[in-house]
Amino acid sequence: MKNEREREIVKASFVGIAGNMLLVAFKLVVGFLSNSIAIILDAVNNATDALSSIVTIVGTKIAGMRPNRRHPFGYGRIEYLTSVIIAIIILVAGALSLRESIDKIIHPAQTNYTALTITVIVVAIIAKIFIGVYFKRAGDKTNSQALIASGIDSNYDAVLSAGTLVVAIVQLAWNVNIDGIVGLLISLVVIKAGLEVLADALGPIIGEREDDELGRKIEDYVNSFPGVRGTYDLLLDNFGPNETIGSLHIEVPDDLSAREIHELTRQITLGLFDKFNIVATVGIYAENTTGQFAPMRAELDRIVKDEPKVLQTHGFYVDEANKTVYFDLVIDFKADDDAIRDAVVAAMREKYPAYDYNVIVDTDYEG
Repeated sequence: MKNEREREIVKASFVGIAGNMLLVAFKLVVGFLSNSIAIILDAVNNATDALSSIVTIVGTKIAGMRPNRRHPFGYGRIEYLTSVIIAIIILVAGALSLRESIDKIIHPAQTNYTALTITVIVVAIIAKIFIGVYFKRAGDKTNSQALIASGIDSNYDAVLSAGTLVVAIVQLAWNVNIDGIVGLLISLVVIKAGLEVLADALGPIIGEREDDELGRKIEDYVNSFPGVRGTYDLLLDNFGPNETIGSLHIEVPDDLSAREIHELTRQITLGLFDKFNIVATVGIYAENTTGQFAPMRAELDRIVKDEPKVLQTHGFYVDEANKTVYFDLVIDFKADDDAIRDAVVAAMREKYPAYDYNVIVDTDYEG
């Protein structure tokens, strides 16, 4: 499965290299013959696209290396760094194009567009649309951020080539030279594309919220196991597009034995790997709805219902020997979590003053 994904990415990248280099050759010839900075910059941009595909191949090969003692989770995050490099390439190309375009505006030169020029530009637009769609489909199929980024860049290139077509038509129809102005616009759009690709690439490296739909699917799946009364504290850590490690807690009835809990958590762990390709650690919360502390748990639930910014409470446990009550509060991101926690603790302490309260605050949002 992993090797098949790598082959698909490499194959798509080679197709991109071949297509872009053909476009580079066409556009350079036409650009110099017509003395058009817009077409020449378009050719340079296509050359950076080919370079991006080379970077994608190298990054994919490194990311596919086996885990070792130094990197026990493998090298999958290299693919995100690959996307960062692609973004930098796009930004550098955009900055250089911007400089040349400004110079062309200050010192305009005569352009010489022909029917052949327009034909080549139209072919380039069609080719870039094809390459962009191809990269996007291959990227979605293989979950490759680098290919998706290259697809986005190719789609922008098609728009930019359309701008060059406008330059040629305006020149032929009205003999007005807007070459430098369009080159400037091309440069700004390329820079914008580079910044967007950079933001998408940095997200997984910095750490970002997992897809809410995936989280709901995982929770629904875990909650479907008999004996699971709730799923909490889901955390997923991405070590590459196909390498996710996670943890979660489940709430179980108070009277389950250690053997029963072992069997339940083992089934959940295996199921999460088979269904979602996630290696997960499963922790346990006792339900605490029976016994001497059940009224205390019920009182906490009642207090929390009066706090609209508290999305959930779980992990309730009473250490009778140390007179300490433990529980978690899930509070909306936008709320003052310290104030809400203090209010809940004050309400509990008023009812049960003999206990200390150890509260863990998690933040989420009202979805």
